[in-house]
Amino acid sequence: MTSLNKSLFIAALGGQSANFDIHEVMKRRLKITGSTLRSRSSAYKAAIVKELLVRIWPHIASGKIRPVVDRRFALHEAAAAHAVLEAGGHVGKILLVV
Repeated sequence: MTSLNKSLFIAALGGQSANFDIHEVMKRRLKITGSTLRSRSSAYKAAIVKELLVRIWPHIASGKIRPVVDRRFALHEAAAAHAVLEAGGHVGKILLVV
């Protein structure tokens, strides 16, 4: 990892393990925390959704926040898109266009 001070980990799509330079974490006095929403109540999850709609969604709707798209594939190229995902190295979303 090159810019730990700007990194944010959301989800564990890469599995249970992550490789990073622990010396960078210590040198920058960073903190690593973890959480999961599985054990939270439905009311708590609903409150998160409400805050997301109020604070974040307007920025998405206005285009101020946009997803990073690496590549687009036609639907009939789904196998090629999946191969790109498996190979890794992409930055952003891989889209299937219908």
